[in-house]
Amino acid sequence: MKYANNIWQAGSKPLHVGLLLLDESNTLSLAAAVDPMRACNRRADRKLFSWQFLSQAGQPVHLTSGMTVQTEELRGFAGDLLILVAGFHLEAQCTPPLIAALRRCVADGCQLWGVDGGSWIMAQAGLLDGHSATCHWEDAEAFSRRFPSVNLVPDRYAISAPFATTGGASPCIDLMLHLITCRHGRALSERVASAFIYDPLHTGDAPQQMIATTRISSKHPRIARVLKQMENLIDSPPTIAALARANGISTRKLELEFKAATGRAPGRYFLELRLSEARRRAIDSAQNVQEIALACGFTSQASLARAFRQAFGQSISALRRHH
Repeated sequence: MKYANNIWQAGSKPLHVGLLLLDESNTLSLAAAVDPMRACNRRADRKLFSWQFLSQAGQPVHLTSGMTVQTEELRGFAGDLLILVAGFHLEAQCTPPLIAALRRCVADGCQLWGVDGGSWIMAQAGLLDGHSATCHWEDAEAFSRRFPSVNLVPDRYAISAPFATTGGASPCIDLMLHLITCRHGRALSERVASAFIYDPLHTGDAPQQMIATTRISSKHPRIARVLKQMENLIDSPPTIAALARANGISTRKLELEFKAATGRAPGRYFLELRLSEARRRAIDSAQNVQEIALACGFTSQASLARAFRQAFGQSISALRRHH
């Protein structure tokens, strides 16, 4: 195989990376892949990484932020690592020519990573069958149904050579820092992390979190546990009294501690969490309203419809028409 080198081994030879971008990709996901390489070169004061922006046909790529990235054609890429950055409208963009191009790159010995929606494209191409992989937590349920031959893990990133996948932008930074550590040592990777004021360095098997609980965990560990329980029980929400009993405190004490940690009452917070998930499913899935209601812990389609309209000022059908 032409490029069968182990990118994880220590070495001073610059690693050449291709960033394959799809339309509707997240700008932060692209930055998470490319900026650690730039910072690494700067901190090391020499070229340890080189990269180029690619698309299937060399056309401009339009990101979700409105930015346009000029690219080169994938066909001419001859590098060590190809990072596929994808975001929305994956079905429409996962074309037979793209799948063939990815398979060709892997057959040539290029290692392939998927960022955010990139893992979905790789799975659709059949490349991840029998491999461990991860995806964004919002897509995990649909991903596991669609690709049962992939060992889906809830980790921030997953490495299963010659592939690696990340759940989004922040885990991509973790993966890039891990690559820098393997190739050039922890001291340099920590200097790169410090350039972004990025702390801590997460391991790949650290779980993704629906809610950012790092700050709460240090000051309110019990409430951090409650938040995690809420995340895991969206489809069958317990009462606040039941959550209090499960955590060994009174309902009143839970309400006070929760308000101190989050600024909101636990019942209101839990409802907002479930409605946020319902909104995501309305936009990103083909589930009907009844299916969304059941998945988000509402007793009926009507109860979801009332709460949804009150929270967002429109019905689910109206939201879908605008997306």
